Amino acid sequence: MGKLKAFISPVSNNPDNKHEHKNIHPFVMMFFLLLVCFVISYIVPAGNYERLTTADGTELIDPDSFIYVERTPVTLWQLLLSVTQGLQQGASIIFFLFIIGGMFSILNATSAINVGIANMLKKLKGKEFLIIPILMIFFGCGSAFCGNFEEFLIFVPLILAICITTGYDSLTAVGIIFLAAAAGYGGSITNSFTVGTVQEIAGLERFSGMNLRIVLFIVLETASIIYVLWYSRIIKKTPKLSGAYEYDEKYNKEKKLNLDKVSPLTSRQTLVLIMFGAGIAISVWGIIILGYYVDELAAIFLLTGILGGFLGGLKPSEICRAFEKGCHDMLLPSLMIGLANSIVVLLSDANILDIFIHYLAEGMDRIPTVLLACVMFLIHSIFNVVVPSGSAQAVTTMPLMIPIADAAGITRQTAVLAYQLGDAFTNVLAPTGGEILAALAICKVPYGKWLRFLLPIFVIWCLIALVFLVYATQSSYGPM
Repeated sequence: MGKLKAFISPVSNNPDNKHEHKNIHPFVMMFFLLLVCFVISYIVPAGNYERLTTADGTELIDPDSFIYVERTPVTLWQLLLSVTQGLQQGASIIFFLFIIGGMFSILNATSAINVGIANMLKKLKGKEFLIIPILMIFFGCGSAFCGNFEEFLIFVPLILAICITTGYDSLTAVGIIFLAAAAGYGGSITNSFTVGTVQEIAGLERFSGMNLRIVLFIVLETASIIYVLWYSRIIKKTPKLSGAYEYDEKYNKEKKLNLDKVSPLTSRQTLVLIMFGAGIAISVWGIIILGYYVDELAAIFLLTGILGGFLGGLKPSEICRAFEKGCHDMLLPSLMIGLANSIVVLLSDANILDIFIHYLAEGMDRIPTVLLACVMFLIHSIFNVVVPSGSAQAVTTMPLMIPIADAAGITRQTAVLAYQLGDAFTNVLAPTGGEILAALAICKVPYGKWLRFLLPIFVIWCLIALVFLVYATQSSYGPM
């Protein structure tokens, strides 16, 4: 653990250090990635698979239809257009974030959330660490059973306030939410967006093979909780070891609540918290029972914010001003999601999305059977960096992987397992994943600091995945 502790320690957190590199604005990183896509469109050959439409309207690639086409490099005009096109593609998530920001700002204006958190933390004094496993189990189950991920952005300001108040850092806050979510996606049990979709493509019974996935989820989630508990303990003991120390001091210090002067909740504040809890409960019910997604959730949280404001004693103009401030706070995260989508727009315009999966899948017939599922996991992980959408990746990669699995004699259920693991971990690693950049932007933490925090548990996740995939191959994990 000593070496790992050294790994998470920053080179320097002294803002007066003249050799300290200034933080790179996230826009710079995203525009650099766009320029990389622009350049490779002139280098990488273009190619396409034909798409077949199933009876339910799903478009799947025809694995035997790949052809090279004339290269269509991206022009400078297309590069500029991709920014607005990416924003349009991410519109549902972007406006969801504005509603979230507005709702929290309204509820914060009533002081109900801050007072409620302060009272809870005062009661847990000396046992604050219990918050970490409780919250991570909640977020992990949301991902494993319901496929929640971007919806968790709503909790970032709340968890950030809790972590800053309890002596942890903003990296702990993001880790509590998104390490748990990634572990939940990796061990998906009834996630319709990944397991459900892919099993249908593979001709398997929906959510079959659940027993092994339950064990996988427990192992991944336990490893993630232990890692965050270990990290947070170090940071609480020695705050300057945090890679986010300087940024928390500059941007998040005011979020720390004074637990020595905690006033009891007023009746109005209690009503606001009940309203907030009801909004969360209705959202969970809607996701599980009615299949709600961001549009429906945005409507629920908009109503939650407005009613919460009135219950908290705010006037209409005060509610509007608070909502406006909340939207402003979400501007940077929203733009980051749009720019992440712009990358996919450029790759599609250049006809090089399909070429990536074609190159990755070539030569798989020469891989030893025992390692084939592991290679599939690697391919899905790489492709997930380019196309972070789980459902889009499923219809692109699985029609190729299923015949390969059949020919090699490994079960289709094992191929599905390789897909779900490959679709999980890079969601919180790659900068093309807009949600993780949005969370970091809310917390004012640079991506590089997050990467340093993430890498140890990312390696552990991958090792766990490889062990389970080898076991699935050797045990003929079924059905099929």
